[in-house]
Amino acid sequence: MAEREKKIAITQVRSLSGRPEKHRKTMRALGFTKHQQTRIHTDTPAIRGMIEQVSHLVEVQDAEEQ
Repeated sequence: MAEREKKIAITQVRSLSGRPEKHRKTMRALGFTKHQQTRIHTDTPAIRGMIEQVSHLVEVQDAEEQ
């Protein structure tokens, strides 16, 4: 039986006002359109790289804790 993929919940906790365009595009790629939104993603190296780039704007938790 296949192992279940780990899910993470990402919540935007800081505003994008005054942030570089690169950070805005990364947040859009993660699926954020509004402040204080939470998105569920599969925990992959690509997603972790995006989170690291905007770590000062988001909060990350295991989706199972939600």
